Amino acid sequence: MSKYSRIVSILLDSLPHIKLFNGATMVIKYGGAAQINPALKEQFAIDIVMLYMLGIKPVIVHGGGNKISQMLDLLQIPSCFENGYRKTTLEAMKVVEMVLSGDINKELTAFLNHHGLKAVGISGKDSHLLIASPKNDGALGYVGEIEHVNADIIHQLIQGGFVPVVAPIAASKEAHHPGFNINADIAASEIAHTLKAKKVIFLTDTKGVLDSDGSLLHTLTTQDIQHYKKNGIISGGMIPKVDACTKAVVNGVEKAHIIDGRIEHSLLLELFTSGGVGTEIIAKQIQ
Repeated sequence: MSKYSRIVSILLDSLPHIKLFNGATMVIKYGGAAQINPALKEQFAIDIVMLYMLGIKPVIVHGGGNKISQMLDLLQIPSCFENGYRKTTLEAMKVVEMVLSGDINKELTAFLNHHGLKAVGISGKDSHLLIASPKNDGALGYVGEIEHVNADIIHQLIQGGFVPVVAPIAASKEAHHPGFNINADIAASEIAHTLKAKKVIFLTDTKGVLDSDGSLLHTLTTQDIQHYKKNGIISGGMIPKVDACTKAVVNGVEKAHIIDGRIEHSLLLELFTSGGVGTEIIAKQIQ
């Protein structure tokens, strides 16, 4: 196949997807290497510009675990994880909010604006976008369980032509409360199904969900996920991701995707090619 024929073939392959997704809202959880590597950051920004120009309405929810860990270590504040969640003391909570809302959120917003978007950075505290209560009755400290998503501010930003960039910090119902650290995967899932998004996409540092032999599982149902969790094939930090995917698709999001953010332009490859590059999660198998 000639170079030009190959290009035409790629464009024709993407056309049905472009038609299907035009006007759709998609929530994208941004984290891992794509958030750290300068080249991948650049490509992510270009991918979001492309989605926007194709008529897709992206909403970005970002993590920041690596930077939070670095800052906690620098300040000699102890930190540990349980089943993929960071136990968060009051002292650590202040650092979590500082890094997520004050550093990563504004850096990403500025970077997207530089590439031609109208991006606006907000926290889950803004306009009470996210309201939470203590997860596991406070066993994880200031880690929160989202009780309510007030999506009005996101709808208004989208209608104004803006791309919302959300830091996963939630407000409390209590006055003078420092807020809650929310797992970014869970925040993305909750926002996605509240917005009735067509897709929620998680950028990670793995190929997707892997089987016991380390091979990529291209499609999973929610029943498959329960099976793999029970057998220990899905474990550790992947648990919050698949739980987030499960909740999203059970509550009306058409598909959830876990993709490798280390692959150049992984968003475009997953959305606009027939093969995709990661794992897609659906509520039940299509007969």
